Amino acid sequence: MLTALGLDSVAESVYRAMLADPRGGVAELVARVGVPRQEVLDALDVLSELALVRPSAEHEGRMRAVSPDIGMEILMARQQQELIAQQQRLEASRAVAAQLIAEYADLRPATSSPGVEQLIGIDEIRDCLTRLTRDVTTEVMSFAPGGAQPAAQMDASRPLDEQLLGRGVRMRTVYLDSVRNDQATVEYANWMAGMGGQIRTVPVLPTRMIITDRATAVIPVSSDDTAAGAVLLTGQGTLTALCALFESIWAGAQPLGGAAPTSSDGLNPQESTIIALLAQGHTDESIAKRLGVSQRTARRIAADLMERLGARSRFEAGVRCVQRGWLTE
Repeated sequence: MLTALGLDSVAESVYRAMLADPRGGVAELVARVGVPRQEVLDALDVLSELALVRPSAEHEGRMRAVSPDIGMEILMARQQQELIAQQQRLEASRAVAAQLIAEYADLRPATSSPGVEQLIGIDEIRDCLTRLTRDVTTEVMSFAPGGAQPAAQMDASRPLDEQLLGRGVRMRTVYLDSVRNDQATVEYANWMAGMGGQIRTVPVLPTRMIITDRATAVIPVSSDDTAAGAVLLTGQGTLTALCALFESIWAGAQPLGGAAPTSSDGLNPQESTIIALLAQGHTDESIAKRLGVSQRTARRIAADLMERLGARSRFEAGVRCVQRGWLTE
């Protein structure tokens, strides 16, 4: 009962035993408390340090317990002093933290454009994203290219996603159509949907992007190496354009829970995109990267399309696509 006031169970039992039998000595305390003699002696040392026992004026060499009303006042006063000391240490820590934050802000490289902050390296990017997700209040909008998401990344995201959705934050994410073929990503998306998140897919995405509260956006500097660096954008005009881009792609995206639609010519969005990319001269490697699939998958889809067209070369396939209206000449 008195552990909150700084007494362990043995010291409390010894103190109670001394109150119950003021004339008893160490032997009586050992018998009453039921612990080894050394533990009783250690408890007496603790009680003496706390001023809960003092030498007896009547019996030389013995200790007597102070009355509970005085003893509890002593314990509470001691605890109050510890709380004051802890509060002082906390205030000192806050002052040090504020100074460190100010010094760190001074060391950050200045950017040439207002509303643009450079984020160098994966650690700085993660720190920024942690701050943004901690402070978000209404909405998170994101593009997630790259195809199937790593299992470790999705497992690490679950607690944070659950926390945000539990706070009532609206979360909308656009993935690539290729994630429909990855069971782990589909399960994660279904879990998100069950928690209130919204997920849609499109054949291609322009870049990886996270927008929070329509006020800040994080975009990688290079789509080839998203961990190398990023920019934090806060300019009103820039955010207005990025939010409009997101809303435009979101409107044309398909809910992950449903089947990918096919056009009147029997092509799904992924196939239509591959035809357009081939016509633009993209290689299998470039197409695979944009779609978030392997090069083998990209070549297989292209080969299937050529077979459906009855074409023996990609040039002939392009001509036949134009003839069928699959591609604008």
